[in-house]
Order: sequence, then C-alpha cells, then structure tokens
Amino acid sequence: MIPYQRKWRYPVALLLLLLGILLGSQLQDKYFKLGKNLEIFADVLKELDAHYVDEIDFDALVQVGLDAMLYSLDPYTTFLPEEDAESLKTYTVGEYGGIGAITSKRKGKTIVVMLYQGYPAHKGGLRVGDEISQVNGEDMADHPVEYVSSLLKGMAGTSVQLTVVRQGVQKPLVFTLTREQIVLKNVSYYGQVQEGIGYIRLAGFSTHAADEVQAALESLKAGGMQKLILDLRGNPGGILEEAIKVVNLFIEQGLMVVATKGRVASRAKTYKTTQRAYDATSPIIVLIDQKSASASEIVAGVIQDYDRGVLVGNNTFGKGLVQTTRSLSYNTQLKLTTSKYFIPSGRSIQKIDYSYRQQENTAELVTDMPDKVFTTQAGRRVHDGNGITPDLEGVRFSLAPITVSLIEQGLIFDYVTLFQAQNDHIVAARDFVFSATQYKDFVDWLRDKDYAYTIERSINRLLKRAQNESYTAGIQEQIASLKTQIQRYKEEDLRKFEKEIKLILQEEIIARYYFQEGAISAMLVHDQSIQKACDLFQDMHRYHDLLKVSE
Repeated sequence: MIPYQRKWRYPVALLLLLLGILLGSQLQDKYFKLGKNLEIFADVLKELDAHYVDEIDFDALVQVGLDAMLYSLDPYTTFLPEEDAESLKTYTVGEYGGIGAITSKRKGKTIVVMLYQGYPAHKGGLRVGDEISQVNGEDMADHPVEYVSSLLKGMAGTSVQLTVVRQGVQKPLVFTLTREQIVLKNVSYYGQVQEGIGYIRLAGFSTHAADEVQAALESLKAGGMQKLILDLRGNPGGILEEAIKVVNLFIEQGLMVVATKGRVASRAKTYKTTQRAYDATSPIIVLIDQKSASASEIVAGVIQDYDRGVLVGNNTFGKGLVQTTRSLSYNTQLKLTTSKYFIPSGRSIQKIDYSYRQQENTAELVTDMPDKVFTTQAGRRVHDGNGITPDLEGVRFSLAPITVSLIEQGLIFDYVTLFQAQNDHIVAARDFVFSATQYKDFVDWLRDKDYAYTIERSINRLLKRAQNESYTAGIQEQIASLKTQIQRYKEEDLRKFEKEIKLILQEEIIARYYFQEGAISAMLVHDQSIQKACDLFQDMHRYHDLLKVSE
C-alpha cells in the first residue's frame, strides 16, 4: 500500500510541472508579442523614411505615436522627452533656475502673465502684460512659448537679456536679469479671517509643503488662532510623502494614512503617520472643490475618515492613481501608473475606470458609481468611486457666459494691463474697490472689442458652412437678426452681471500690484465658501453634529 504522502506526491509534482510549462508558455507568448510589435513598429518607420512623399520629423512622429499609445491606458501615463525633465523637477521639487516669470503666447506674442514676488523679473522691473519681443537679441515672434521659457531658465548666477514692449511706453525696454534659484511656495497665503479663525491656502504638494504648513500653523497659533480653515481648492496634488506629512500635523502617530495597491501584489505598501501630531484637537474645516486632486484628496479623505474635521465644498476631482517615473535611454523618462490609493476607511479615491477603454478598445470612460459604502472611525457612512464627498455642500460657483467670454478672450487681462499703465499705484489691497465709474470706463473700452459668446462662434461656423454649400440666401437675414439680438443680450449682461465682472477686474488689478498674496487676502472678504466655514465655526454644536453618526 502506498503511504498517504507518497500517494499524492507524484500527481502534485506533475501538476506543478504542467503549471510551470503553462506559465512558461504564456510568458514566452507575451514576449513574442512584444518583440513582434516592436519589429513591426521599426519596419513602419523604415518604410516611411524610404518612401513617404515628404521629409519626416521622426522625433515628432514617434512622440505622437507614444502619446496616443499611452493615453489609451490613462491620461497620467506619459512619455517625457529630455527637454521636459526640468518641468517634472519643478512640479515635484518646486524649484528651478530662472527669473521668476511665467509667459504665454497670445495673438502670436510672448506675454508675461505671472511674476513671482521677490525674484529677478519682479525686482528688475518686469510687469505682467509686458511683451517679450527678444531674448538675448533673438526674435521670439516665431517661437513657441516652450522655447521662450527654456531660454529664460538656466543656472543660477547666469544672466539673460530681454527686450520688452510695454503698453504706454513708446520705445522697447531692455532688461538684463541675473537668474536665481526660484523656490515656489506651497502655502500661497495664511492669516486670520476672523478673530480666532486661521486660514491657510495650500496650493500644492511639492518638497517642503508640510514644513510650510507647520510654519503657518505656528505663526497663526502665536497670533491666537483656535480654529483652522485649510483651503485645498484648486490644489492638483503632488508628492505623496508631503501629503502624509501634512496629515501627520493633525493626526496622531502610528495611524494609517494611505495604502497603495497595484497589479504586482509584492509592491503594495501601507503608509502611516510617523510623528506626534502638531495639533490633534483644534477644530478644522477643509475646503475642497472639483479641482482638488490626488494628494489633496488624500489629506481631505483621511481627515474625514478619522472624523478629525469637517469637509466643506464640492466633490473632488477623483484621481486615485499612483504614478512612478522610470528613466529611459537618451535622458527620457516614462511616468506610468503603477497602483491605486486607498484611504483608511478602505475606499478608493479614483473616479474613472480607465480599464474599460482598454478592454473594449474604445475611448469611452466609465464612472465608478458610489455604490460601495464604507464607514469613518466614528461610523459615518462614506462612499467611494466619486472622489471625496464633502460633509457640507459648499456654494456652487459658476461664472456668467459674459464673464467667461471676457476672461477667455483676454479682455480682462488686456484692460488691467492698460489700467496699470495709467496708474502707478493703488491703495492697499484690502481697501481697493473697483468703482462704478471705473466699470463704466471698462464698458466703454469694450465697445470696439470682439468678445463673442460660444453661441456666436457656432453661428459663424454655421454661416461659413452654409456659404460653402450655397445656402446663404435663405438664412442670412435670420442670422443677422439673431446676431443683433445676441448683441443686445451682451449689453444687458454687462449690466446684469456688473457685480461679478467688477470683482474679477478688482482681483486681477490687486494681483498686478500686490501679487498672489495680496489678491488672496482681498478675496477672503468676498469668498462665500470661506464665509460658510466661518458661519459653521460660530455654530460649534452643528460642527460636532456633522462629525457624528446620523440616526
């Protein structure tokens, strides 16, 4: 009689052998497919090089191919050519060598659209709205903004010469600026909005974000802060480790913050708080919106999961995918999605299921509906699959079509540039008010400007198509009538939405003279979400009720 263990030894061994052969065969098939497609791709490029009718820029062609291939997976898996390495470093580290100016192409001109206070461009006298016509004597008219930006950046201590055209100044201005190491702030503003209520605007999660938040907390505490509004609206995220450190300022040591899980089980990792909390008890309100993403959602979600504070605002963006950067040949890099985030309650932040379009070979995206229920530490019900849902719905803010049109077509920007050319100074940021008289000047200035609504652009496309198809005779009169009616609506909208447009103009003007910090400090007075948070802090009974389980 065969012993029990020996009886099963041979079938198990045979099963393992067959399994090994199967897995080996699958692996071999996988690498065959990879090699086959690489060979086909190379053959296509060779044939194009040999026979295509025009000369081909293979760098550009391959970049398009790579972009399309990777986008079919998800929008965050991207190929980074060598010239983009500096941009990635700026996003993660928050530092770069340059003059501290952001430029944009507008109507073929390179325009300064933002200055960092205290850096060479600002100290040297450059202004927002200036046109950079030359860099080191080279004309910039035919160059893309990325090229101009690359010339402005460089090693700290080196110099760059700019020729600038400024509104209201007849001759071009020449600036010679010495580059510095530009360090971007994560905390763009902090202060007290009401007695005892502190406010911190956290704009990103690059290196030192947590240190900046702690420094702001220390300053606010010294000034008598007892409650905190942490503003994560519009924050796109950044470094995971910085998000964990920010959480650790408010959550005690040894608690889970986030877990990452992907296809490779061995790479799954759980992150916990490692230090004593700076402040584990003071009431907190976190402001979130649809542009709060990734690291912002981790911070907000963890504070919600531990019932540490109240979230006010709107559903967040829903980016719960982790990216890792891999170095490739020729100093290129691949930023690829490797796992998903899961916060302490067990829920995922991710809103879109990108695996659907891989399986179905379609660009259609599927939203994961929040049908899974999880619970916070106190037992409150929370859902996954739709970003982070606030505890208290905030004010849904949307601009009127007239305001959107004026912003998108650069007319707010252009008018403020003219305003600054005519006014060397304005009063203090918190005291400045864009008056009714000044608004009338703005409306008068608009009279010969084109600020077409979306519907007008659609009408123009319709008319052009009708002309191409010889159908204009019957519809020209109706289209002309419709355009006249829309023009009357626009004039009415300038009156109807005067208050909204004035606030946008006011904020832009303050930013020109007092930069981002001044604009934020002045905006606090009018921000309805901040006011809602302050009102909640005045009703602490309701605040605590929001953190309890609903009966």
